[in-house]
Amino acid sequence: MSEQQARSWVEQMSTGLAVVDGDLRVQWINAGLAELLGLGLRHAQGQSLQGLLQDAGVAEQAARSLAEQRSVQCRGLLLPGVTGGQRVDVALQPLESGELLVEVHVLAELPSTVSPLSATLRGFAHEVKNPLAGLRGAAQLLQRRLDDADMQSLAGMVIKEADRLAALANRLLRHDGAPHLAPVNLHQLMERVAELIRAEPKPPRLRPDYDPSLPDVEGDADRLQQVLLNLARNAIEAGAKTLTLRSRVEHGVRLGERMFRSALRLDVMDDGPGVPPSLRDTLFEPLVSGRVDGTGLGLALSREIAHEHGGELRYVSRAGETVFSLYLPLPPRIGAATTGRAHG
Repeated sequence: MSEQQARSWVEQMSTGLAVVDGDLRVQWINAGLAELLGLGLRHAQGQSLQGLLQDAGVAEQAARSLAEQRSVQCRGLLLPGVTGGQRVDVALQPLESGELLVEVHVLAELPSTVSPLSATLRGFAHEVKNPLAGLRGAAQLLQRRLDDADMQSLAGMVIKEADRLAALANRLLRHDGAPHLAPVNLHQLMERVAELIRAEPKPPRLRPDYDPSLPDVEGDADRLQQVLLNLARNAIEAGAKTLTLRSRVEHGVRLGERMFRSALRLDVMDDGPGVPPSLRDTLFEPLVSGRVDGTGLGLALSREIAHEHGGELRYVSRAGETVFSLYLPLPPRIGAATTGRAHG
């Protein structure tokens, strides 16, 4: 990426960015930060950082960041200079030029309905937004320069996934907790997951096993895809050689406090070693992982997404066969909910 392309890219970012010199005076500011502060780009040039953000504490942390040559994070600030009284996170990063990069990420107040897990993920979301933008830009350059059609297709897949993850990050940062419901073809969703798994460096053997009679459901396609992808990648990382994606209708299913005559069941089945006994009681809890490098968030988030859709995430496991099942209520016209015992 050329310097001109990189400059154009960062100037268009929605994240508020500024570069200040050793005296903490603004040398450059992007349109995102100027809009957030209600300033013209020229008016901001040469201002002190304290004057720009109207906060002495950030200026003190910026001076410390430059003196110690290390990144500093200022969390949950209510800066007088920010329009609308919005809370922000401010990240300070020393540059090789001796200047300091200032990033301002707008936060929203957490509604009472947001779970602790979603609150935790909010922090992860704003940390990954900028790397995703860089990943997307690099993939676009590769797509334009590559002559091989298969490689162009792979680069296009990277772009699509970066866009999808950026959209998920934006949702977490805006805290619009409710899923965006629309008709979802579950088999198309599972095929999309299969396509992504086949693009892994060492993909397992995939076996589709679909019930063609399954109807569409009302759901958030991105979030449901994330659940299935999490389950599939967990299986691969656990050493599975064969992965089965299966769909079924199951009768007489209790989901939460409700009994359903019928529900949809999407299975991700693998032939790996199984869930360790030490993790079976806490597997869906945040920050619980069977891998040294695992975050312990994938299954916790997947269960939360299942609950958002009125469903549940369950599993059965033994050596050589582990099945994670995503249960979703059938549309009311097909699978009626009852308060008593369900009829098959």
